[in-house]
Amino acid sequence: MREITAETLDLGLLRKGQGHKYDHGHALVLTGGAGRSGAGRLAGMAALRIGAGAVTLGVPPAAQMEVAVQITALMLRRVADGDGLRAVLEDARFSALCLGPGMGLSEGKGDLVAAALHSGRACVLDADALTLISQEGALMGALHGGCVLTPHGGEFARLFPDVSMADKARAAARAADRAGCALLLKGAETVIAAPGGAVSVHRAEGARAVPWLATAGAGDVLAGLITGLMARGIAPMQAAELGAFVHVECARAFGPGLIAEDFSGAVPGVLAALGAGAPD
Repeated sequence: MREITAETLDLGLLRKGQGHKYDHGHALVLTGGAGRSGAGRLAGMAALRIGAGAVTLGVPPAAQMEVAVQITALMLRRVADGDGLRAVLEDARFSALCLGPGMGLSEGKGDLVAAALHSGRACVLDADALTLISQEGALMGALHGGCVLTPHGGEFARLFPDVSMADKARAAARAADRAGCALLLKGAETVIAAPGGAVSVHRAEGARAVPWLATAGAGDVLAGLITGLMARGIAPMQAAELGAFVHVECARAFGPGLIAEDFSGAVPGVLAALGAGAPD
């Protein structure tokens, strides 16, 4: 099992080279409906800050005005249902998707997840998307190697009820093999696994402990960081490792009192400290 540290990660992957914005990927983040769009907006801004060239929010019709007055750098597309998502994804420039934060579990949401998975795009699946996958076997079967699942302990238990979490590393490895994709099991000890047995762990403990990371929306930010990295073409497990590391570094840099809106402002300083602003 590999320990995730500044020394073991390829931090050069955080650097952006020259080129047009779409050379650095275009992420699509689906939001929830009216009154539930904040989680998607947090994820979208995190994806943009970590280096995706462009980020669009896919927004249900009832939330369009709510989202439009809240965003500037993020773009907006109307996504009413699975067919709407399929139409949006006819644009080949979308390179990674994020589903789940604030999305809800109402009728038709499973079809959104199905449309995303069947598109073959890189996908980060979090929160409500994980619950939908746990409820619909066909969605579990549609997972592919370009996906990252980001469950906390309760979501993991719903997804893999027969997998004991007594040993988190072994549990994550078994689950990744079964799902056929990368999996990030959240916690102070965050375990990341990929099919075939690769396992890494990031420990936010001791000198790196960040108890103030337990704040509403922090998981949505993590999903967005991973999405932005995958939009740039970084492999799922590497994106999950880098996202988890930067997530904790931002929390450490900001300190106690952190709320989810603070993450995006902390990202540039963290990237600079990690050498991400240095020329290739």
